[in-house]
Amino acid sequence: MTGRFISFEGIDGAGKSTHIQAVADWFRARGADVQLSREPGGTPLAEALRALVLQSPMGSLTEVLLMFAGRRDHVETVIRPALAANKTLLCDRFTDASFAYQGGGRGLPLSVLNPLADWVQEGTEPELTLWFDLPSEQAAARRAGAREADRIEQQDLDFFERVRTAYAQRAAAAPDRVVRIDATGTVEAVREQVLAVLARRYPAC
Repeated sequence: MTGRFISFEGIDGAGKSTHIQAVADWFRARGADVQLSREPGGTPLAEALRALVLQSPMGSLTEVLLMFAGRRDHVETVIRPALAANKTLLCDRFTDASFAYQGGGRGLPLSVLNPLADWVQEGTEPELTLWFDLPSEQAAARRAGAREADRIEQQDLDFFERVRTAYAQRAAAAPDRVVRIDATGTVEAVREQVLAVLARRYPAC
């Protein structure tokens, strides 16, 4: 694998999706072959599973199994081929989201999540994760006027605070990979942080 794999994480409303295009433009301006993807989703099968997860009532274990089923197809058919082709793959969420949402939010234990991650990814993980950190109240205010809430976005503030805490734990456990972005400011201020991280991590790019 010779490409780059960068993921974007954060609770719904944190603004991560807003900045993916700016990162893509930054890499393309430096000659990189950039590919964008997302989770849940990223392949026809995974997109079908995404629709089920976001719209159909289900238990927490069923939810996480569908997430990882889609992720396996994504890893096999999109992520690994992109990296083998020396592309820069930018992914809107990856496995950190499952540990945050189904682990922190839903309360599923690491004894369930860790084996799933090992089986599904087989060592494939981002080299850099940009975590857009925002208080749950502020994120909820941003979501309110953006779009109709899906099944997960309809959860209460306590749920999203647990998700945020789980993201913080993931960041603390992998400080070389996960970089916290303060997402409380303006779009411009947040973008400045993101581009500064890229300049530090990829000075020769």
